[in-house]
Amino acid sequence: MSAGYKDDQEDWLTVCLKYLLFVFNFLFWMGGAAVLAVGVWTLVEKSDYLSLLASSTFAVSAYILILAGSLVVVTGFLGCCAVIREQRSCLSMYFFCLLFIFLIELVAGVLAYVYYQRLSEELKQHLNQTLTENYAQPGKEAITLAVDRLQQDFKCCGSNNSNDWMVSVYISTKQGEDRIVPDSCCKTITPHCGKRDHPSNIYKVEGGCITKLEQFLADHLLVIGAVGIGVACLQICGMVFTCCLYRRIKMDPY
Repeated sequence: MSAGYKDDQEDWLTVCLKYLLFVFNFLFWMGGAAVLAVGVWTLVEKSDYLSLLASSTFAVSAYILILAGSLVVVTGFLGCCAVIREQRSCLSMYFFCLLFIFLIELVAGVLAYVYYQRLSEELKQHLNQTLTENYAQPGKEAITLAVDRLQQDFKCCGSNNSNDWMVSVYISTKQGEDRIVPDSCCKTITPHCGKRDHPSNIYKVEGGCITKLEQFLADHLLVIGAVGIGVACLQICGMVFTCCLYRRIKMDPY
């Protein structure tokens, strides 16, 4: 095999690796946008429900995805510069950035999966206590708004059923003004509509709000976990391509 043919073959491989890295960067940006969107959407659109959770794992997972998605945008530009300039120092920095983001997204995915496993138990232990002890109490305005939105959004009443409200601080004191359930349990909210708990007036859902909220959070945790781990796996390909291109450039005598 002649030296010229070998050089041409090496040049062809280097060009292929460069194009593969460009394609990866495009997919990487798209994945980063998805990660960022999921994180922001979770916190902005569903932030009310976070005050009803005993732990902050759900919110932490979303914050980690936002951080990772933001880093992806910056790292994508670095990757393009590294490929165009063919400098080993830039490729090395790009590789370590990919590795760092990979670890961040992996942590977010693992946190989401772990929290998913104990979500049901946490809700059963904490949600009923939150509803009965904190609803409409001084300094608990965020929880009150979250409970009202929860019952209206999911068309449910009480943690397990509407009877849970009978032992709540709000209903059992003068605050309740003879209501049986809060007005947010009503199918059509009007002042003092919670005084009548007939199924035609309030929501009576089997399993109560726990079942509805658990399914909602479980679905979103699966999305957070899938997006985080999916993009992390994509980055493995990017790291492999980067290492290969680094080696090709290192072998180039010029």
